[in-house]
Amino acid sequence: MKKKDNEKKIKNDHRDQPEELNKKDIPNKETLNRNADENAQESEDDIKLTDKTQASDDNKNYDNAGDSCDKKDSDTEKDSDEEKDSQMEGEIEKLHLEAAKMKDMALRTQADFVNYKKRVAKEKIDMVAFANEQLILGQLEIIDNFERALESEQDKDSGFYKGVELILKQLVDTLAKFGLKEIDAMDKPFDHNFHHAVMQEEGENPDHVCAVLQKGYMLKEKVIRPSMVKVAK
Repeated sequence: MKKKDNEKKIKNDHRDQPEELNKKDIPNKETLNRNADENAQESEDDIKLTDKTQASDDNKNYDNAGDSCDKKDSDTEKDSDEEKDSQMEGEIEKLHLEAAKMKDMALRTQADFVNYKKRVAKEKIDMVAFANEQLILGQLEIIDNFERALESEQDKDSGFYKGVELILKQLVDTLAKFGLKEIDAMDKPFDHNFHHAVMQEEGENPDHVCAVLQKGYMLKEKVIRPSMVKVAK
């Protein structure tokens, strides 16, 4: 009987012991709430720290992006200014070239106009000077005929000779007033600009005019008829 009571007591002790152990191991509601609050606070702190870190990173990225944009804008503005300066220099150089070209054209035009005025003035002078050239050339034949008549006359003291000589002198003097003058060719070195050689003969002065076959004449500075001559060789 006693043995049975002991066994029953042991069983009861063993039955009661797990309940005590279970009560110790299971946390109460207050503990659970406190742990939950602590965990929530830790989570909230972690979230705030994460947000703060993210915000800081975002601010840094924004600042870096802003600095990059500012630098890019500054570089773009600098490049734009350099491009404008280059274009302006090109335009200035182009204007200088155009101005030099226009100046050269103006100088050429002025020079051409001056030359034109000189040429026109000379043409007018020549026109006045040589307006009677053909008429005077026609008078040269008359002079030649008068000279032949005088050469053929034997009596140099006759009235006929003196009359013809006077007429010839008046004609030559009148034509001289318009610029006619005789070319002096006798005993002069042969010059093809003034002389027309038709014969050659032995002479003391080679390449000199030894005889004048027909007189030559100039109208002012222009040879209107070269002298027909014989040249010594």
